[in-house]
Amino acid sequence: MTCPRPRRPALAASILAACGLLLAVPGVAQLAPEAPSGRAAATTAAKAGRFMLAAANPLAADAGAAILRRGGSAIDAAIAAQLVLNLVEPQSSGIGGGAFILHYDAASRTTTSFDGREMAPAAARPDRFLGADGKPMKFVEAVVGGRSVGVPGLLRALELAHKLYGKLAWETLFEPAIGLSAKGFAVSPRLNTLLATEKLLPTVEPANAYFYRPDGSPWPVGHVLVNKPLADVLGAIARDGADAFYRGDIARDIVATIAQAPANPGDMTLADLAGYGAVERPPVCGPYRIWVVCGMGPPSSGGLTVLQILGMLQEFDLKTLKPLSAEAVHLMAEAMRLAYADRGLYMADADFVKVPVKGLIDPGYLKSRAALIQPGKAMAKAEPGQPPLKDTSVLPADWGHDDSLELPSTSQISVIDAAGNAIAMTTTIEDQFGSRLMVHGFLLNNELTDFAFQPTDEGRPVANRIEARKRPRSSMSPTLVFDRDGRLVMTVGSPGGSAIINYVVKTIVAVLDWGLDIQQAIALANVGNRGGATELEKGTEAEALKPALEAMGHRVSVLEFTSGTQGIVRGAGGTLTGGADPRREGVARGD
Repeated sequence: MTCPRPRRPALAASILAACGLLLAVPGVAQLAPEAPSGRAAATTAAKAGRFMLAAANPLAADAGAAILRRGGSAIDAAIAAQLVLNLVEPQSSGIGGGAFILHYDAASRTTTSFDGREMAPAAARPDRFLGADGKPMKFVEAVVGGRSVGVPGLLRALELAHKLYGKLAWETLFEPAIGLSAKGFAVSPRLNTLLATEKLLPTVEPANAYFYRPDGSPWPVGHVLVNKPLADVLGAIARDGADAFYRGDIARDIVATIAQAPANPGDMTLADLAGYGAVERPPVCGPYRIWVVCGMGPPSSGGLTVLQILGMLQEFDLKTLKPLSAEAVHLMAEAMRLAYADRGLYMADADFVKVPVKGLIDPGYLKSRAALIQPGKAMAKAEPGQPPLKDTSVLPADWGHDDSLELPSTSQISVIDAAGNAIAMTTTIEDQFGSRLMVHGFLLNNELTDFAFQPTDEGRPVANRIEARKRPRSSMSPTLVFDRDGRLVMTVGSPGGSAIINYVVKTIVAVLDWGLDIQQAIALANVGNRGGATELEKGTEAEALKPALEAMGHRVSVLEFTSGTQGIVRGAGGTLTGGADPRREGVARGD
């Protein structure tokens, strides 16, 4: 079996270890979530022969596809689409936030990842979100203002990836977003719905003046919204690179906005911005039946947790079970329950915490965890396991349990270009509309609320506690799937906060085990478990599973699941099939 290789020799160990293991393998309801704008009817999958891009808004997908038609690479197209998303889907992502990028280079058959996760400022301390009484602040009290803002990482990550894999000039990629910002775009139904249901944004200047009419009502669907300040910022970055954002006037205005926020002023400095660097990291890879799955390693928990769930599920013959049968959902929920238990204890920024990456996805360990799953009977509670550890100075008993929130306002871009290069990029500002602070036409993130508010648990440190210059744990799960010969099969990812992991697993299982096309797999009802109740998507066929699952011992919650999964599958002969989540406004565009 041929496995995807890392781009740099120094990254080889993690990939080769995962692929070596492959040879031994036999055949909480969300607070302030993005409100759904109405589940659209599932569309048919898009088809293409040369290239394809899937994104959460048609204008962004059009921009990326136009770059591909001009001969641009996968990262070129992702950059163009992301910059347009900043404008047309501002509640979810943008230059005031961060991203994880998984990249496959077809010529060298190598895979790498780029960490553009936001970072805590140097002044951050573990008690950042504790009140005077020593108790954690309520999320709604912590999110608005400067205290929640992490140093943005998106532009540094895009710039780093472009230097290595871009084909078209950097400034060319900014043209669609600059043009739309200056001329205006029509407010979409989804943006209008989110503005109408948003409680915090109307109270914060100057964002309220941009998104709402003078009478306080949101701009109606179809209203042309112009953002000349953003056009000017993007123009400066196009000319001078990311330094135009991280140094100079824009940086000074970011720092001033954070420091002068009426609620929760923050402590980010010019040095924090100037010192930020994106990091190229090895992906985490592991087996799933006859495939190799690669994802983002720490500070994301996404890649590891997806691999853990799949590693347990491969002990069961899902192919013989009907999609979304009670038996299949039971097995998936139990594997998810076990994986989330490990996630809550072990996973955080590996630059600060000794994350047992290899142990958590060790085949023997996952086989032992899968043995805890009983067909037809739910476990009462999943406890973290004991993965094999090379460093026995750090044991599970040393860590406290983490109850941090991670809210579902994020976006996904999936790309395969004409040369076969691929991108899975998940991008975010965390909660919808982030910190609600706007600078020069873009919103600042609230990513620091992804850290654990309570830094200790019964006297033990929580791995995901806040520390200076630390990156908060994420569930973002950009994912690439390869066949037994190392050929690209799929690029997929999703927004959705801590449920992202489950959305991605569902989609992968639906394609690989159940033979659905990527559009059918994405549209399939969302189900999962995040360590508590087994969750079924409201208003879908999954609701009917509630009695059968309860009979197995599951505590069941029926929830709105506003995923936004985007994916592309490469078939025989190189044919591309693209899918976009009908729960949002996404589309897939090809040649």
